[in-house]
Amino acid sequence: MPSEIATVEPAQIESARRRKTRDRLMDAAYEVFAETGVPAASVEMITERAGFTRGAFYSNFDTKEELFFALAERENRIRLERLQEGVDAILPELDQAPLTEATLGDVVARFLELQSDDQRWCIVQSEFKLLAMRNPAVAASYLAYQRGFLAQLADRIDDAVRSVGLRFTLEPITAIGIIVNVYESALQEAILEGSDSDSISAPPMARATLPALVSSLTEPLG
Repeated sequence: MPSEIATVEPAQIESARRRKTRDRLMDAAYEVFAETGVPAASVEMITERAGFTRGAFYSNFDTKEELFFALAERENRIRLERLQEGVDAILPELDQAPLTEATLGDVVARFLELQSDDQRWCIVQSEFKLLAMRNPAVAASYLAYQRGFLAQLADRIDDAVRSVGLRFTLEPITAIGIIVNVYESALQEAILEGSDSDSISAPPMARATLPALVSSLTEPLG
């Protein structure tokens, strides 16, 4: 009998090509948003950087704001995957040493470093937050997306905290929101101080503040 030859459907080829085009547009937008800011970034600047025409852009996205949300979803998914990998790697270490305020703060700092680890992303997020604050049409979508991501982050860190016999004294999403705000402020300060590297993980202000903050927001499981 003749061997069966697997065939690739045209729709599959088109879908793969579309995903590749979207990824290239998001990569280009990532660079342009970080360099010029979201308001100053034009569709032409993004498509030129990606090597496409305006037609390619508008066949994938209606607006640059829609592109940003697609970019944010991709980047945050990557960071959540890193975070879960970090949880899986870090928690076994806690079985070998007693948990203290310092070690708990260190663990949370390591978790956060896995999900927010470079200067470009910090800048792009700050740019888009400013845009949302100025534009009510963007604000609702921005808030919904950020709250959704924070809820996912809170779930993962709450599970990690509970696994070592602690719980947050506030609702986990509220506690993680406080911790993330402090951490993001530290990242921004590192940029303002002139960090000469794209990596701004473990800023000193976060390392100095997080242990006491996390300790104040947690208590032993009853």
